[in-house]
Amino acid sequence: MSDVLETIKSRRSIRKYKSDMVPQDKLGKIIEAGTYAATGMGKQSPIIIAVTNKELRDKLSAMNAKVMGVNSDPFYGAPVVLIVLADKSRPTYVYDGSLVMGNLMLEAEAQGIGSCWIHRAKEEFESEEGKELLKSLGIEGDYEGIGHCVLGYTDGPAPKAAPRKDSYVYYVK
Repeated sequence: MSDVLETIKSRRSIRKYKSDMVPQDKLGKIIEAGTYAATGMGKQSPIIIAVTNKELRDKLSAMNAKVMGVNSDPFYGAPVVLIVLADKSRPTYVYDGSLVMGNLMLEAEAQGIGSCWIHRAKEEFESEEGKELLKSLGIEGDYEGIGHCVLGYTDGPAPKAAPRKDSYVYYVK
């Protein structure tokens, strides 16, 4: 079994994090992995916003919670949020951004960092508050939020993998 397959099989969505910050060298490798995701015709429609600033992280958490209709932290205490958005002018933008998210989570696992894909980025960045936030960061363009990849050190044991369903694969010979 290859190291890649082992990483794929061991990666789990983590829903409880320590407050310790992810070291910059590990964060850089995780982000780099995201930039090497396959994209339609190699056009690289996604962008990644790496948020380690606690004030902005907390603002994003509150925006996400508002969309979800809760007051809790949808980022499970993770200190890092990687926002993946993609250029809506590309017909493959949702798939492109989804592959970026997958690469981010796999490299996080390889680096010993917990991760989880958090939804509602689309709704966040379609809101006036989200559009203003992007503008304040100097990000212009017609982007759609694909997801948030939250990162941090796992606080507790990782969940076990569910058994794979019998009808997952159909062979045609």
